[in-house]
Amino acid sequence: MQFRKSWIMALALTSVVALSACGNGGNNAATNNGGTNAAATNTPTKSSGAELSGSILASGSTALQPLVEMAAEGFMDANAGVDIQVQGGGSGTGLTQVAEKQVDIGNSDVFAEEKLKDADAEKAKSLVDHQVAVVAIAAVSNPKAGVDSLTKQQLVDIFTGKIKNWSEVGGADQAIQIINRPASSGTRATFESFALGTKTEDQEGSIQEDSSGTVKKMIGETPGAIGYLALSYLDETVKTLNYEGVEPSVDNVISGKYPVWAYEHMYTNGEPAEHVKAFLDYIMTDEVQNGDVVELGYIPASKMQVSRDVEGKVSTK
Repeated sequence: MQFRKSWIMALALTSVVALSACGNGGNNAATNNGGTNAAATNTPTKSSGAELSGSILASGSTALQPLVEMAAEGFMDANAGVDIQVQGGGSGTGLTQVAEKQVDIGNSDVFAEEKLKDADAEKAKSLVDHQVAVVAIAAVSNPKAGVDSLTKQQLVDIFTGKIKNWSEVGGADQAIQIINRPASSGTRATFESFALGTKTEDQEGSIQEDSSGTVKKMIGETPGAIGYLALSYLDETVKTLNYEGVEPSVDNVISGKYPVWAYEHMYTNGEPAEHVKAFLDYIMTDEVQNGDVVELGYIPASKMQVSRDVEGKVSTK
C-alpha cells in the first residue's frame, strides 16, 4: 500500500510539472508573436514600435528645443525603431538647414516667410508649417539689478545703449551688461518685434550667446546683466521683468494682455515621411499638449484667445 501511495503521488507531481511547462510555453508563444497579454508581459505593447522605423534630425530654435527633446524621448519609448536627434543653433539655422534638406525638421520661433527673405524667399515656399505651441519671451535681469518692471521705451534705450546704468531706471547703481542672442535667433526676432518694436545693433561691450541655456546662466552669474528668455527657461536664478507693468504669465499671454509671444513652428521640406509625420502628430496629442507643453512653460495654441499672422497682426479668435 505504501508503495502504491508513493507511485500515485509521483504521477501527480509529474502531471503538474508538465502542465506548468505547457502553460509557460503558451505565454512565450503569445509574446513572441506580438501578443499583448498583460499577465504574460506585465507591460502594454505598442504596435507602432514595430511598425515605424527611421531617423529624424531636428535643428533650430533653442527656445523650442526643450519641448522637442522631451517629446522625442516619449516618442522613442513607444517606437523603438525610430531615432531622434535634436540640435539647437537658432531659428535661422533650422530654417536654412531644412530648406536645404540637411535636416528633417527645422524648429523656429518665427514664420519661415519672415526669416527667409530676398535670396532665400523661394526656399520658404517649399516648407510646410507645423505649429506646435506658443512661446512667450520675457526680459530678465540679474536678481541684484533691483528692478521689477521696464517700459517699452526703457528697454529700447537699454538695448540701443542710451541707458547704461540700472540707477537710471530706478535700480541699483550698477552698470548694465547686455546678454544678447545672434541675428539668426528667433527668440531675438520675437523680442525685437514685439517688445522693442525695432531691430537693434549689438552694442559695444555686449555679449552674444547662441543658446538660451547659456544666456540664462550668464545673466544669473553676471552683475548688472539683462537679456531675454522663453518662459520655459525661467527659474529663480534670474529676475523676470514685467513689461509695461504686465506680468509675462501664461494667463496674460492667452488673453492677449502680454504681447511678447510667438508661435513655435516645426517646418518640414514638403510633406514629411511617415515616421516624421507620426512624431509631429504625437506632439499634437492631448498627452503632449496638456502634459509636456504645459509642464515646460509653453502654451497650447488651442488655448490662445488671440491669434497672430505672419505680418504680426493680432486678432481676437
